Amino acid sequence: MSANRLRTALTMLGIIIGITSVVLLLALGDSMQRFIGKELEALGTNMLFISPGGNRAAAQRMRAGAAPALTLADAAALNTLPSLAGAAPALQGGFKLAVGNETSSSSVSGVTPAMFKIRNWKMELGSVFSEADVRAASRSVIIGHKVADQFFYKMDPLGKYIRIENVAFQVVGVLHGEGKQIDGPDLSELVLVPITAARAHLIRNPFPDNVHYVVAQGKSDGNLQDAIEDINETLRDRHHIKFEEPDDFRIDNLASFAETAGKISAGIAALLGLIGAISLVVGGIGIMNIMLVSVTERTREIGIRMAIGAKPRDVLLQFLTEAVVICLAGGVVGIAIAMGLAAAITASGKFDVVISLSAVIVACGFSSLVGVFFGFYPARRASRLLPVDCLRYE
Repeated sequence: MSANRLRTALTMLGIIIGITSVVLLLALGDSMQRFIGKELEALGTNMLFISPGGNRAAAQRMRAGAAPALTLADAAALNTLPSLAGAAPALQGGFKLAVGNETSSSSVSGVTPAMFKIRNWKMELGSVFSEADVRAASRSVIIGHKVADQFFYKMDPLGKYIRIENVAFQVVGVLHGEGKQIDGPDLSELVLVPITAARAHLIRNPFPDNVHYVVAQGKSDGNLQDAIEDINETLRDRHHIKFEEPDDFRIDNLASFAETAGKISAGIAALLGLIGAISLVVGGIGIMNIMLVSVTERTREIGIRMAIGAKPRDVLLQFLTEAVVICLAGGVVGIAIAMGLAAAITASGKFDVVISLSAVIVACGFSSLVGVFFGFYPARRASRLLPVDCLRYE
Protein backbone atom coordinates (compact mmCIF):
# COMPACT_ATOMS: atom_id res chain seq x y z
CA MET A 1 0.00 0.00 0.00
CA SER A 2 2.79 2.43 0.84
CA ALA A 3 4.71 1.47 -2.32
CA ASN A 4 1.69 2.38 -4.47
CA ARG A 5 0.41 5.45 -2.71
CA LEU A 6 -1.37 6.98 -5.69
CA ARG A 7 -3.21 3.75 -6.44
CA THR A 8 -4.12 3.35 -2.76
CA ALA A 9 -5.36 6.95 -2.60
CA LEU A 10 -7.48 6.51 -5.74
CA THR A 11 -8.86 3.24 -4.36
CA MET A 12 -9.75 4.96 -1.10
CA LEU A 13 -11.41 7.87 -2.94
CA GLY A 14 -14.50 5.87 -3.82
CA ILE A 15 -14.88 4.70 -0.22
CA ILE A 16 -14.27 8.22 1.11
CA ILE A 17 -17.04 9.61 -1.11
CA GLY A 18 -19.34 6.73 -0.19
CA ILE A 19 -18.77 7.00 3.57
CA THR A 20 -19.11 10.78 3.46
CA SER A 21 -22.42 10.38 1.64
CA VAL A 22 -23.71 7.73 4.04
CA VAL A 23 -22.77 9.62 7.23
CA LEU A 24 -23.91 13.03 6.00
CA LEU A 25 -27.18 11.80 4.51
CA LEU A 26 -28.00 9.76 7.63
CA ALA A 27 -27.25 12.84 9.74
CA LEU A 28 -29.45 14.99 7.49
CA GLY A 29 -32.26 12.44 7.77
CA ASP A 30 -32.01 12.33 11.57
CA SER A 31 -31.79 16.12 11.81
CA MET A 32 -34.83 16.49 9.57
CA GLN A 33 -36.82 14.12 11.78
CA ARG A 34 -35.74 16.03 14.91
CA PHE A 35 -36.66 19.35 13.26
CA ILE A 36 -40.12 18.11 12.27
CA GLY A 37 -40.64 16.61 15.74
CA LYS A 38 -39.60 19.88 17.37
CA GLU A 39 -41.96 21.90 15.18
CA LEU A 40 -44.86 19.54 15.90
CA GLU A 41 -44.08 19.61 19.60
CA ALA A 42 -44.23 23.40 19.48
CA LEU A 43 -47.67 23.14 17.87
CA GLY A 44 -48.85 20.60 20.44
CA THR A 45 -49.82 17.09 19.37
CA ASN A 46 -52.77 16.85 21.80
CA MET A 47 -54.51 19.87 20.30
CA LEU A 48 -57.67 19.91 18.23
CA PHE A 49 -58.76 22.67 15.85
CA ILE A 50 -62.50 23.03 15.41
CA SER A 51 -63.64 25.20 12.52
CA PRO A 52 -66.99 25.89 10.81
CA GLY A 53 -67.87 23.97 7.69
CA GLY A 54 -67.65 20.28 7.01
CA ASN A 55 -69.28 18.02 4.47
CA ARG A 56 -72.64 19.76 4.30
CA ALA A 57 -73.23 21.37 0.91
CA ALA A 58 -73.63 25.15 0.74
CA ALA A 59 -76.91 24.85 -1.11
CA GLN A 60 -78.33 22.66 1.61
CA ARG A 61 -77.26 25.16 4.26
CA MET A 62 -78.75 28.06 2.30
CA ARG A 63 -82.08 26.25 1.96
CA ALA A 64 -82.05 25.77 5.73
CA GLY A 65 -81.53 29.52 6.12
CA ALA A 66 -78.31 29.14 8.09
CA ALA A 67 -74.57 29.12 7.53
CA PRO A 68 -72.02 26.93 9.34
CA ALA A 69 -70.76 28.81 12.39
CA LEU A 70 -69.08 28.41 15.75
CA THR A 71 -69.93 30.72 18.63
CA LEU A 72 -68.54 31.86 21.95
CA ALA A 73 -71.23 29.73 23.59
CA ASP A 74 -69.94 26.67 21.71
CA ALA A 75 -66.44 27.31 23.08
CA ALA A 76 -67.86 27.73 26.59
CA ALA A 77 -69.72 24.42 26.27
CA LEU A 78 -66.57 22.63 25.11
CA ASN A 79 -64.72 24.04 28.11
CA THR A 80 -66.95 22.00 30.39
CA LEU A 81 -66.13 18.64 28.78
CA PRO A 82 -64.21 16.36 31.18
CA SER A 83 -62.10 14.94 28.32
CA LEU A 84 -60.67 18.38 27.50
CA ALA A 85 -58.11 20.41 29.41
CA GLY A 86 -59.58 23.56 27.88
CA ALA A 87 -61.03 25.23 24.80
CA ALA A 88 -60.42 28.76 23.52
CA PRO A 89 -62.19 30.65 20.70
CA ALA A 90 -60.39 32.93 18.25
CA LEU A 91 -61.05 35.57 15.61
CA GLN A 92 -58.50 36.25 12.90
CA GLY A 93 -57.92 38.69 10.07
CA GLY A 94 -55.28 40.55 8.10
CA PHE A 95 -54.74 44.19 9.03
CA LYS A 96 -52.37 47.11 8.53
CA LEU A 97 -49.99 47.84 11.40
CA ALA A 98 -48.30 51.19 11.90
CA VAL A 99 -45.91 52.82 14.38
CA GLY A 100 -44.92 56.32 13.34
CA ASN A 101 -43.94 56.12 9.67
CA GLU A 102 -43.21 52.37 9.83
CA THR A 103 -46.04 50.23 8.41
CA SER A 104 -46.64 46.60 7.54
CA SER A 105 -49.45 44.13 7.07
CA SER A 106 -49.96 41.22 9.40
CA SER A 107 -52.44 38.65 10.64
CA VAL A 108 -54.07 39.76 13.90
CA SER A 109 -55.80 37.26 16.19
CA GLY A 110 -58.38 37.96 18.83
CA VAL A 111 -57.93 35.44 21.67
CA THR A 112 -58.73 34.79 25.31
CA PRO A 113 -56.22 34.19 28.15
CA ALA A 114 -57.01 30.45 27.92
CA MET A 115 -55.39 30.35 24.48
CA PHE A 116 -51.95 31.05 25.98
CA LYS A 117 -52.22 28.07 28.33
CA ILE A 118 -53.56 25.72 25.67
CA ARG A 119 -50.93 26.69 23.10
CA ASN A 120 -48.15 26.84 25.71
CA TRP A 121 -47.20 30.35 24.65
CA LYS A 122 -44.60 31.92 26.96
CA MET A 123 -43.97 35.60 27.59
CA GLU A 124 -40.58 37.19 27.02
CA LEU A 125 -41.72 40.57 28.34
CA GLY A 126 -44.87 41.79 30.01
CA SER A 127 -47.90 39.67 30.84
CA VAL A 128 -50.90 37.92 29.32
CA PHE A 129 -54.33 39.56 28.98
CA SER A 130 -56.54 39.18 32.01
CA GLU A 131 -60.21 38.20 31.99
CA ALA A 132 -60.92 41.83 32.99
CA ASP A 133 -59.20 42.97 29.77
CA VAL A 134 -61.46 40.64 27.79
CA ARG A 135 -64.62 41.86 29.55
CA ALA A 136 -63.63 45.50 29.01
CA ALA A 137 -62.58 44.94 25.36
CA SER A 138 -59.26 46.51 26.35
CA ARG A 139 -57.18 47.83 23.45
CA SER A 140 -54.13 45.85 24.53
CA VAL A 141 -51.83 43.92 22.21
CA ILE A 142 -49.21 41.20 22.61
CA ILE A 143 -46.66 40.86 19.81
CA GLY A 144 -43.96 38.43 18.70
CA HIS A 145 -40.33 39.43 19.05
CA LYS A 146 -39.87 39.96 15.28
CA VAL A 147 -42.73 42.46 15.29
CA ALA A 148 -41.15 44.11 18.34
CA ASP A 149 -37.79 44.31 16.57
CA GLN A 150 -39.42 45.80 13.47
CA PHE A 151 -41.31 48.58 15.21
CA PHE A 152 -39.32 49.08 18.44
CA TYR A 153 -35.73 48.19 17.55
CA LYS A 154 -33.47 48.47 20.61
CA MET A 155 -36.36 49.97 22.56
CA ASP A 156 -38.57 48.65 25.33
CA PRO A 157 -41.90 48.02 23.55
CA LEU A 158 -43.97 47.75 26.74
CA GLY A 159 -46.34 50.70 27.07
CA LYS A 160 -45.80 51.79 23.46
CA TYR A 161 -48.67 51.94 20.97
CA ILE A 162 -49.28 50.15 17.67
CA ARG A 163 -52.02 51.36 15.34
CA ILE A 164 -54.03 48.48 13.90
CA GLU A 165 -56.23 49.85 11.11
CA ASN A 166 -55.73 53.28 12.72
CA VAL A 167 -56.95 52.04 16.12
CA ALA A 168 -54.30 52.48 18.82
CA PHE A 169 -53.46 49.37 20.87
CA GLN A 170 -51.01 49.46 23.78
CA VAL A 171 -48.27 46.82 23.87
CA VAL A 172 -48.55 44.85 27.13
CA GLY A 173 -46.33 41.87 26.27
CA VAL A 174 -43.86 40.23 23.91
CA LEU A 175 -44.05 36.51 23.13
CA HIS A 176 -41.04 34.26 23.66
CA GLY A 177 -39.66 31.97 20.96
CA GLU A 178 -40.52 31.24 17.36
CA GLY A 179 -41.98 28.46 15.25
CA LYS A 180 -44.61 28.06 12.55
CA GLN A 181 -48.19 27.96 13.81
CA ILE A 182 -50.75 25.80 12.06
CA ASP A 183 -53.40 28.53 12.16
CA GLY A 184 -51.27 31.54 11.32
CA PRO A 185 -47.81 33.03 10.91
CA ASP A 186 -44.66 32.24 12.87
CA LEU A 187 -44.90 32.61 16.65
CA SER A 188 -42.41 35.49 16.48
CA GLU A 189 -44.72 37.35 14.06
CA LEU A 190 -48.00 36.97 15.98
CA VAL A 191 -50.13 39.97 16.91
CA LEU A 192 -52.70 39.11 19.59
CA VAL A 193 -55.50 41.25 21.03
CA PRO A 194 -58.40 40.39 23.37
CA ILE A 195 -61.14 38.66 21.39
CA THR A 196 -63.70 41.26 22.46
CA ALA A 197 -61.44 44.10 21.31
CA ALA A 198 -60.99 42.40 17.93
CA ARG A 199 -64.78 42.08 17.61
CA ALA A 200 -65.42 45.69 18.70
CA HIS A 201 -62.67 47.52 16.78
CA LEU A 202 -61.34 45.33 13.97
CA ILE A 203 -63.51 42.48 12.73
CA ARG A 204 -66.98 43.67 11.85
CA ASN A 205 -69.39 40.76 11.95
CA PRO A 206 -73.21 40.89 11.73
CA PHE A 207 -73.21 37.94 14.13
CA PRO A 208 -71.11 39.21 17.07
CA ASP A 209 -71.04 35.85 18.88
CA ASN A 210 -69.51 33.98 15.94
CA VAL A 211 -65.83 32.99 16.03
CA HIS A 212 -63.52 31.79 13.27
CA TYR A 213 -62.31 28.67 15.08
CA VAL A 214 -61.89 27.05 18.49
CA VAL A 215 -58.68 25.46 19.76
CA ALA A 216 -59.18 22.59 22.22
CA GLN A 217 -56.62 20.63 24.20
CA GLY A 218 -57.12 17.02 25.19
CA LYS A 219 -56.05 15.95 28.64
CA SER A 220 -52.53 14.51 28.73
CA ASP A 221 -53.68 11.35 30.47
CA GLY A 222 -56.79 10.89 28.32
CA ASN A 223 -57.65 9.36 24.97
CA LEU A 224 -57.73 12.02 22.26
CA GLN A 225 -60.27 10.02 20.28
CA ASP A 226 -62.66 10.18 23.24
CA ALA A 227 -62.24 13.96 23.29
CA ILE A 228 -63.04 14.13 19.56
CA GLU A 229 -66.19 12.08 20.07
CA ASP A 230 -67.27 14.31 22.98
CA ILE A 231 -66.73 17.46 20.90
CA ASN A 232 -68.61 15.96 17.99
CA GLU A 233 -71.57 14.95 20.16
CA THR A 234 -71.70 18.32 21.97
CA LEU A 235 -71.58 20.46 18.83
CA ARG A 236 -74.10 18.32 16.93
CA ASP A 237 -76.48 18.66 19.86
CA ARG A 238 -75.96 22.42 20.14
CA HIS A 239 -76.35 22.93 16.37
CA HIS A 240 -79.50 20.75 16.28
CA ILE A 241 -78.08 18.48 13.60
CA LYS A 242 -80.25 15.47 12.89
CA PHE A 243 -78.88 11.94 12.99
CA GLU A 244 -78.80 11.48 9.21
CA GLU A 245 -77.27 14.89 8.51
CA PRO A 246 -73.51 15.49 8.26
CA ASP A 247 -71.56 17.78 10.58
CA ASP A 248 -71.47 21.53 9.94
CA PHE A 249 -68.03 21.75 11.58
CA ARG A 250 -64.62 20.13 11.10
CA ILE A 251 -62.24 18.78 13.73
CA ASP A 252 -58.55 18.66 12.78
CA ASN A 253 -56.36 16.43 14.90
CA LEU A 254 -52.70 17.49 15.14
CA ALA A 255 -51.73 14.02 16.34
CA SER A 256 -52.67 12.60 12.93
CA PHE A 257 -50.60 15.33 11.28
CA ALA A 258 -47.66 14.38 13.50
CA GLU A 259 -48.03 10.69 12.63
CA THR A 260 -48.17 11.43 8.90
CA ALA A 261 -45.21 13.81 9.11
CA GLY A 262 -43.25 11.19 11.07
CA LYS A 263 -43.86 8.56 8.39
CA ILE A 264 -42.87 10.97 5.62
CA SER A 265 -39.69 12.08 7.38
CA ALA A 266 -38.75 8.45 8.17
CA GLY A 267 -39.25 7.55 4.49
CA ILE A 268 -37.10 10.46 3.35
CA ALA A 269 -34.40 9.53 5.87
CA ALA A 270 -34.41 5.93 4.57
CA LEU A 271 -34.19 7.20 0.99
CA LEU A 272 -31.22 9.41 1.86
CA GLY A 273 -29.50 6.45 3.52
CA LEU A 274 -30.15 4.32 0.41
CA ILE A 275 -28.60 6.97 -1.83
CA GLY A 276 -25.53 7.03 0.41
CA ALA A 277 -25.36 3.21 0.36
CA ILE A 278 -25.40 3.24 -3.45
CA SER A 279 -22.39 5.57 -3.40
CA LEU A 280 -20.65 3.14 -1.06
CA VAL A 281 -21.38 0.18 -3.34
CA VAL A 282 -19.90 2.10 -6.29
CA GLY A 283 -16.79 2.72 -4.20
CA GLY A 284 -16.64 -0.99 -3.32
CA ILE A 285 -16.77 -1.95 -6.99
CA GLY A 286 -13.85 0.40 -7.56
CA ILE A 287 -11.91 -1.38 -4.80
CA MET A 288 -12.61 -4.77 -6.38
CA ASN A 289 -11.39 -3.57 -9.78
CA ILE A 290 -8.19 -2.08 -8.37
CA MET A 291 -7.54 -5.20 -6.27
CA LEU A 292 -7.95 -7.41 -9.34
CA VAL A 293 -5.39 -5.29 -11.16
CA SER A 294 -3.14 -5.51 -8.11
CA VAL A 295 -3.39 -9.32 -8.09
CA THR A 296 -2.33 -9.43 -11.74
CA GLU A 297 0.62 -7.09 -11.19
CA ARG A 298 1.78 -8.93 -8.05
CA THR A 299 1.61 -12.43 -9.49
CA ARG A 300 5.35 -13.05 -9.03
CA GLU A 301 5.18 -11.82 -5.45
CA ILE A 302 2.36 -14.28 -4.78
CA GLY A 303 4.37 -17.10 -6.40
CA ILE A 304 7.48 -16.36 -4.31
CA ARG A 305 5.45 -16.30 -1.08
CA MET A 306 3.77 -19.58 -1.87
CA ALA A 307 7.07 -21.17 -3.01
CA ILE A 308 8.69 -20.47 0.37
CA GLY A 309 5.80 -21.95 2.33
CA ALA A 310 2.87 -19.56 2.36
CA LYS A 311 -0.45 -21.34 2.22
CA PRO A 312 -3.44 -20.19 0.10
CA ARG A 313 -5.22 -18.93 3.21
CA ASP A 314 -2.19 -16.71 3.99
CA VAL A 315 -2.42 -15.07 0.57
CA LEU A 316 -6.20 -14.79 0.95
CA LEU A 317 -5.78 -13.12 4.34
CA GLN A 318 -3.13 -10.73 3.00
CA PHE A 319 -5.26 -9.35 0.17
CA LEU A 320 -8.41 -9.35 2.25
CA THR A 321 -6.63 -7.41 4.99
CA GLU A 322 -5.41 -4.85 2.44
CA ALA A 323 -8.97 -4.34 1.19
CA VAL A 324 -10.38 -3.94 4.72
CA VAL A 325 -7.58 -1.55 5.77
CA ILE A 326 -8.18 0.58 2.67
CA CYS A 327 -11.91 0.69 3.45
CA LEU A 328 -11.42 1.51 7.12
CA ALA A 329 -8.87 4.24 6.30
CA GLY A 330 -11.26 5.64 3.71
CA GLY A 331 -14.06 5.40 6.27
CA VAL A 332 -12.12 7.45 8.83
CA VAL A 333 -11.36 10.14 6.25
CA GLY A 334 -14.98 10.09 5.03
CA ILE A 335 -16.32 10.49 8.56
CA ALA A 336 -13.96 13.42 9.17
CA ILE A 337 -15.11 15.11 5.94
CA ALA A 338 -18.77 14.48 6.82
CA MET A 339 -18.25 16.04 10.26
CA GLY A 340 -16.67 19.08 8.65
CA LEU A 341 -19.54 19.47 6.21
CA ALA A 342 -22.10 19.00 9.00
CA ALA A 343 -20.36 21.68 11.07
CA ALA A 344 -20.37 24.03 8.07
CA ILE A 345 -24.11 23.48 7.48
CA THR A 346 -24.84 24.02 11.17
CA ALA A 347 -22.68 27.16 11.24
CA SER A 348 -24.73 28.62 8.38
CA GLY A 349 -27.66 28.77 10.81
CA LYS A 350 -30.17 27.39 8.33
CA PHE A 351 -30.22 23.79 9.55
CA ASP A 352 -28.82 22.01 12.58
CA VAL A 353 -26.99 18.84 11.47
CA VAL A 354 -25.56 16.61 14.19
CA ILE A 355 -23.67 13.41 13.38
CA SER A 356 -24.68 10.78 15.89
CA LEU A 357 -22.53 7.96 17.23
CA SER A 358 -24.89 5.46 15.58
CA ALA A 359 -24.19 7.02 12.16
CA VAL A 360 -20.43 6.71 12.74
CA ILE A 361 -20.79 3.07 13.85
CA VAL A 362 -22.95 2.28 10.81
CA ALA A 363 -20.38 3.93 8.53
CA CYS A 364 -17.47 1.98 10.05
CA GLY A 365 -19.45 -1.25 9.83
CA PHE A 366 -20.38 -0.54 6.23
CA SER A 367 -16.79 0.22 5.27
CA SER A 368 -15.60 -3.06 6.85
CA LEU A 369 -18.33 -5.04 5.10
CA VAL A 370 -17.52 -3.39 1.78
CA GLY A 371 -13.85 -4.30 2.23
CA VAL A 372 -14.66 -7.92 3.02
CA PHE A 373 -17.35 -8.28 0.34
CA PHE A 374 -15.54 -6.64 -2.56
CA GLY A 375 -12.08 -7.72 -1.47
CA PHE A 376 -12.93 -11.41 -1.11
CA TYR A 377 -13.08 -12.27 -4.82
CA PRO A 378 -9.67 -10.72 -5.70
CA ALA A 379 -8.14 -12.27 -2.55
CA ARG A 380 -9.62 -15.68 -3.36
CA ARG A 381 -8.38 -15.42 -6.92
CA ALA A 382 -4.88 -14.63 -5.66
CA SER A 383 -4.91 -17.55 -3.22
CA ARG A 384 -5.84 -20.07 -5.94
CA LEU A 385 -2.93 -19.24 -8.22
CA LEU A 386 -0.35 -22.02 -8.70
CA PRO A 387 3.20 -21.12 -7.58
CA VAL A 388 4.79 -22.48 -10.77
CA ASP A 389 2.50 -20.36 -12.95
CA CYS A 390 3.17 -17.32 -10.80
CA LEU A 391 6.96 -17.68 -11.05
CA ARG A 392 6.78 -18.09 -14.83
CA TYR A 393 4.50 -15.02 -15.16
CA GLU A 394 6.03 -12.06 -17.00
